[in-house]
Amino acid sequence: MCGHHLALERMRYGLIAANPTDLEVYLFHEGRLYKSYELFGAHVINEGGKVGTRFCVWAPHAREVRLVGSFNDWDGTDFRLEKVNDEGVWTIVVPENLEGHLYKYEIVTPDGQVLFKADPYAFYSELRPHTASIAYDLKGYQWNDQSWKRKKRRKRIYDQPMVIYELHFGSWKKKDGRFYTYREMADELIPYVLDHGFTHIELLPLVEHPLDRSWGYQGTGYYAVTSRYGTPHDFMYFVDRCHQAGIGVIMDWVPGHFCKDAHGLYMFDGAPTYEYANEKDRENYVWGTANFDLGKPEVRSFLISNALFWLEYYHIDGFRVDAVANMLYWPNNDRLYENPYAVEFLRKLNEAVFAYDPNVLMIAEDSTDWPKVTAPTYEGGLGFNYKWNMGWMNDMLKYMETPPYERRHVHNQVTFSLLYAYSENFILPFSHDEVVHGKKSLLNKMPGSYEEKFAQLRLLYGYMMAHPGKKLLFMGNEFAQFDEWKFEDELDWVLLDFELHRKMNDYMKELIACYKRYKPFYELDHDPQGFEWIDVHNAEQSIFSFIRRGKKEDDVLVIVCNFTNQAYDDYKVGVPLLVPYREVLNSDAVTFGGSGHVNGKRLSAFNEPFHGKPYHVRMTIPPFGISILRPVQKRGERKRNEKEMHRHVIGRRARKSASLADDKHR
Repeated sequence: MCGHHLALERMRYGLIAANPTDLEVYLFHEGRLYKSYELFGAHVINEGGKVGTRFCVWAPHAREVRLVGSFNDWDGTDFRLEKVNDEGVWTIVVPENLEGHLYKYEIVTPDGQVLFKADPYAFYSELRPHTASIAYDLKGYQWNDQSWKRKKRRKRIYDQPMVIYELHFGSWKKKDGRFYTYREMADELIPYVLDHGFTHIELLPLVEHPLDRSWGYQGTGYYAVTSRYGTPHDFMYFVDRCHQAGIGVIMDWVPGHFCKDAHGLYMFDGAPTYEYANEKDRENYVWGTANFDLGKPEVRSFLISNALFWLEYYHIDGFRVDAVANMLYWPNNDRLYENPYAVEFLRKLNEAVFAYDPNVLMIAEDSTDWPKVTAPTYEGGLGFNYKWNMGWMNDMLKYMETPPYERRHVHNQVTFSLLYAYSENFILPFSHDEVVHGKKSLLNKMPGSYEEKFAQLRLLYGYMMAHPGKKLLFMGNEFAQFDEWKFEDELDWVLLDFELHRKMNDYMKELIACYKRYKPFYELDHDPQGFEWIDVHNAEQSIFSFIRRGKKEDDVLVIVCNFTNQAYDDYKVGVPLLVPYREVLNSDAVTFGGSGHVNGKRLSAFNEPFHGKPYHVRMTIPPFGISILRPVQKRGERKRNEKEMHRHVIGRRARKSASLADDKHR
C-alpha cells in the first residue's frame, strides 16, 4: 500500500499508531510518503483508551536525540528518543496529552555538539523572537466552504476570469500600529477584495519565519502557519471566510531554499540533512539561505507532503512556487547547468498535487525560457498549470519607462509578447518584486507630469487586462501607491483622500468589472484564436489596435491603445463586423481623472476595408489612453452578423490554410 493510501486508511479509523510502521518508514526513505506529516511531528494518540503524545523526527547523523520542553523543565535526560532504523528515524511516546506545550529536539551531533532544534513538522510555533515548537491538534475546525468546493469542480479556471490581488499580510493595513489577526483580517480584507472585483488573493508566504523583513520567504517552520497573526484554527477561519465570499486563496510557497537560523533546518543534526552536502550547491549566497537537496528522497517526502498538507488542512486553492529558476539550474555557476533532481522533483510534486485535487493552481515563478513549464508531465513538461509571464512584465515596464517620444524606437517591446503568448498558460504579474528595493512604485515609473503619470498607469492597467493571460496586481497598485512598498508600515491609505488616487481606485474597480463582464477578455486566454492584431505596425504614433474574441464567433471586442500624449479625432480603425460599436470603457474619461477624449456616441461601421479588416470605424483616440469597443447587436441583426462573421472566419481560415500549404511546398 502506498503512503497516500496508508494515510487515508489511518484517517478513516481516526488512528495514528504509537510507532512508525515499516511501510511508512520505507516510503519516506523512497521519497514517496506524501503524507509524512502524519508520521513525523507531534501527535496526540489514543490506543486502547490510553492517551499519549508521539514525537517523531528524522536526524540521520545524530548520535542521540532527546525531547525537551515546558513539560520537563527543558531537561531531556529521561526523554531520549529511540532510533527506529539506521537511516535516522527517531521516535518517543510521552504518556500524556502534551497539546499546547512548548518543545524542541536536543540533538547530539557526530562530533559531540548539542543543538536545540525546532520540529521541522511542527504545526504551530512560538511567537518570534522565541523559536520553540508548540504541540497543536489541527482537528476540530468546522469548515463551511462546501459550496466553494463544488464551484471549483464545476468550472474550469482556464476559460474563467482571474484577477489576483497579491498582498503581504503584515503590511496591507495595521490596527493601532499592530498586525491584524487572521480573524480581524477576514472582516477587513474580504469586503475590500469583493468591492474591487478580485477573484483570488495571493498571500506572501505564511510559513513560520524568524524575520519580518524576509516577508516569509526564509522559512523555518514549513508546516506551521506563522503565529504572528494567530493560531492555525484562526487561519482556517480566514480561508473559510474567503471561500464563503467566493474568493480563492493562493499561497506563495518556497520549496527551493530555506532559512539558516540556528533553530531551523540548516545542518539539522550537525551535518547537511535537508540541504546539499556540497557547499557550492548548498549555499545561496545572494539570499543568505541554503538550497534544499532535491535529490534526497526524504526531502522530497518532506516537501511534497508539505504541499498536500496545506491543501488538506487549510483548503488552500493553489501555490505560487517561488524561484523556480533557482531550482532548475545549479547555483553558483557562470553557465546554466540543468539540475536533474529539481526537474524530477517538480514533476513528482505536480503529479502528486493534481492527483490529490485536479483543480489546484500550480503557478511557476520562472524567469527562464525553460520549455513546457505548463505542459503535463506525460508530455515531457514540468506539470504546472500556470506560469508568471516575466518577459511581458519586464518588456512593458521598460517600454513605459521610455520617454513617450522615444517609444516608437522600442515598438517591439509591446509586440514581442504575442509571439510566445500561447506557448504556456500565463499569468501577467505586477508583483511585489517590481515595487521594492529602490525600483519605485508603478506610478513613479511612469514618465512625465503628475497627471501624465496617472494617465499612463491607467493605460498600462487597461492593456494588461486586454492582453491574453490571467492577471495579478500587488496591493496598493489599485490606488496608485506613490512610494514603493514599505513593508514595515501599512499602505498609504491616506492617498485615497486625494482626487487622482481616488479616481484611479474607481477606475480599477470599473476596469476589473469590465474584464469580468466581457468573455472575449478571458474565454480564449490560452487559444491563439482569442487574439488578432488590427494594426501592429504603427510605431510612429505608438498606437496599437487588436481584437479579443470569445468562444462565440461574433463575440468580439476592439481595443485601441495610444502610448503617446497626442489625441486624435476621426481616426480610422479596422473592425470585423458591419454593426455599430459602443465604447464600453475609456481610461481618459473625466470620471477616472482623464481629459475627456471619449467616444460618447455609437460609432457607425463603414462597409470599406481597412487595416486588413472588412470594415472600419472612425473614432476619437484618447491621449495616453485605452478605448474598448463592443459591437452593438440587436436581436434582428444577430443572425445576419453571425452569418457575416462565419463567412469572414471561414475566409480567414481558408487563407491561413493556403498560406500553410504554400509554406509546405516551398
